[in-house]
Amino acid sequence: MRDTSIPYIADRSDLIVVHDLMRGFGPAAADEATARAHRARDRDNVVQFCRWRQLARLVTLLEHPGAWGTIH
Repeated sequence: MRDTSIPYIADRSDLIVVHDLMRGFGPAAADEATARAHRARDRDNVVQFCRWRQLARLVTLLEHPGAWGTIH
């Protein structure tokens, strides 16, 4: 079973988008990604809705200090 708290990263471009969001919106970056997800949902664009939700999760994860996942 997949841990849904760890976001799916499709490719490097997702990381670039998250970086740009965090640089441009600061602490509101996750809120901006969530707003973009809602706009995609309102346009019935399921693929972009899911992508923006994952990016919002990634922003939230990166905003918190400390390690996540398995530590070796």
